[in-house]
Amino acid sequence: MKKFETVMISLAMLSFAAPALAVDTTKVYSSGILVLVFLGICALFVVSQMIPAVILLFGMIKGLFKKVSKEEKATATEPVNK
Repeated sequence: MKKFETVMISLAMLSFAAPALAVDTTKVYSSGILVLVFLGICALFVVSQMIPAVILLFGMIKGLFKKVSKEEKATATEPVNK
């Protein structure tokens, strides 16, 4: 029984290690400079879209924690007569 357990543990260890040994690391990055320029422009677009979003987020958070005076509350809740 001990021998069977040892064989099963060994097979389990080998089956878990097999995918890790299948990695091929001999391929070298061979894309050109235009691919890198394209990826850089895409990253620039993403960053330029994030800047206004972060500013807006900080403004909303600042507005949530802003203390409101009694006068501002009164004018905010008054009905508008037209």
